[in-house]
Amino acid sequence: MDTPEFSAPPLNSPELYINREQSLLEFNIRVLAQALDENLPILERLNYLCISCSNLDEFYEVRVASLLQMAEIDATAISADGLNIHEQFERISSKAHELVAEQYRVLNEVLIPALDAQNIRFMRRDSWSDSQKAWLENYFNEELLPILTPVGLDSAHPFPRILNKSLNFIISLTGKDAFGRNSGRAVLQAPRALPRIVQIPAGETDSGPHDFVFLSSIIHEFVTDLFNGMTVKGCYQFRVTRNSDFFVDDDAIDDLMMAVEGELAMRNYGDEVRLEIDANCPEETVNFLLARFDLTPDRLFLANGPVNLSRIQAIYNMVNRPELKFSAFKPGLPNALKRDKDIFACIRKQDILLHHPYESFNPVIEFVKQAAADPDVLAIKQTLYRTGVDSPIVAALIKAARAGKEVTVVIELRARFDEKDNIGLAAKLQEAAAHVVYGVVGYKTHAKMCMVLRKEGNTFRNYVHLGTGNYHPKTARLYTDYGLFTCEKELSEDVRRVFMQLTSLGKVSKLNKLLQSPFTLHQGLIKMIDREIDQAQKGKPAKIIMKVNAVVEEQAIQALYRASQAGVEIKLIVRGICCLRPGVPGVSEHIEVRSIVGRFLEHTRIYAFMNGGDWAIYAASADLMNRNMFRRVEVCFPLEDKKISGRVLNDLHANLNDNSQAWLLQSNGQYVRASAGDDPVYQLQTELLKAFAQ
Repeated sequence: MDTPEFSAPPLNSPELYINREQSLLEFNIRVLAQALDENLPILERLNYLCISCSNLDEFYEVRVASLLQMAEIDATAISADGLNIHEQFERISSKAHELVAEQYRVLNEVLIPALDAQNIRFMRRDSWSDSQKAWLENYFNEELLPILTPVGLDSAHPFPRILNKSLNFIISLTGKDAFGRNSGRAVLQAPRALPRIVQIPAGETDSGPHDFVFLSSIIHEFVTDLFNGMTVKGCYQFRVTRNSDFFVDDDAIDDLMMAVEGELAMRNYGDEVRLEIDANCPEETVNFLLARFDLTPDRLFLANGPVNLSRIQAIYNMVNRPELKFSAFKPGLPNALKRDKDIFACIRKQDILLHHPYESFNPVIEFVKQAAADPDVLAIKQTLYRTGVDSPIVAALIKAARAGKEVTVVIELRARFDEKDNIGLAAKLQEAAAHVVYGVVGYKTHAKMCMVLRKEGNTFRNYVHLGTGNYHPKTARLYTDYGLFTCEKELSEDVRRVFMQLTSLGKVSKLNKLLQSPFTLHQGLIKMIDREIDQAQKGKPAKIIMKVNAVVEEQAIQALYRASQAGVEIKLIVRGICCLRPGVPGVSEHIEVRSIVGRFLEHTRIYAFMNGGDWAIYAASADLMNRNMFRRVEVCFPLEDKKISGRVLNDLHANLNDNSQAWLLQSNGQYVRASAGDDPVYQLQTELLKAFAQ
């Protein structure tokens, strides 16, 4: 009897896709796992716990909120993995509740005892000494009581508006107040200006050098002082997470800045998407709050500790114990920039690649500063997505504009959670007479570009910087990114044309070397994947290596599946979301997916194709996501200098050799941490620090 031939499923089959939201939750599980790594300093482990919590906040503010909005439009909508919205909610809720339970277990059973061993103590109320309690009571009376405003709930005092992610208390009362009222409940909102963690001074009490108390514990202990003559039967902290992903209708507005400012004012009061409440809260009170916020039990989370875990991150800066943190490092500099302080002269000699944070971000700042001060510089053009409030780059652009140079800045006002800062930066630049535009209607400007036009004798030369990350000095110390300086004629002309598209009205310009979304980037990447397929079908070696933050876009995933079926070796280094399912027989057995989670946030976007042995390597601002390919302005630039492309290729192989901080995606959608086994431990980020940092 003949054995039936194996038939691979169609490439759009739901079974070949991992749910996007579940994949994002898996990333947070990997982040939380860092808190359990005993090889890491204890304060860094606490930091990872807090990051996993703030990530989950954003997940509910944006992703869950988006699904809820979709459900109102079409609850039958099916995701790529074949789930309707109701089924997605069920899986998200189950995974999120497991994650939260693990977060509190890690805090209570692992980190607090480990911190206590280092004389860093979170003091519970039942452990306060008499002197500590006396100091805390005085602190309550002097610092808290004057600004706390409890609201008794009755017909004249409706339930107050609760700010997004704020700390609040629901209080059960008995007895009558001065007017004979007894509603039985009150709500107390903790002002955001108050610290969520208070340090007990060692000199005034019998405390150790690092004894801390949660603000919630202080309020719990002395809350009766707020209700004179009444009895507090219970006091329970709670927190509400709201929809923070606002919508601006580009076609219905005349002034984008005013529209964004209007939406920002409402962000703290968007629709409720999650309720966190003290695990000891009585069921009656829990149900009261669920009904008040119109939430179902699957969006209720019981907290076995502070409801705002991410605020514990304050401890990191409150404890001056360098030995309990990552070792400090000084970013290095490329040899070319060590020898010559004239950055334009350096770029004329050769292209220069920077790899942050191992190499300093200062040359990027210096590039703009020198341009601002150089009398031969006529114009500066810059995109800004996230850059920070006190940006030295913005200061240099303002200086250049005031010096009479032509300064054009494309600011993306809708960079999520940075909208307010970007509005402020836009106003400062406009005051200095810089030309400020907000990109293209309907498309976020996510490209990372800076161009300087310089007059040199009788000619003009464009110097450009292109990057995979933002022009943000602080995140350049925390995120891994590449930046390229070049004055190569065709590439710099491409950058000029993209800026023209962003600031003027006109047809799409044909570009020489850049790939640009939403026009040529997606099809360009597909074309290069197809080229590797062609090589494999001819029996020649074929390989693709991509390093991105996310892989979601279905057409690109299907192109990679086709490449795997043709025998192309594919290595994907994906920090966060990956909807591609590796290891499926007949479809993706030639695809390996790994995620590296370490000291620095892996943020580089690199697309590398073997190209018959003459590797084609591109760096980009874009991930393999629908939004990056079709709803944003992005640029993807070739690394043509052989030394630079060879260096980046070596970096990619180093990523693939990591056997300590890498996680391997399994075909079931879960990740397994890589193990060195009998081999020497190789940790990518540690090795790069050794190689480049000083």
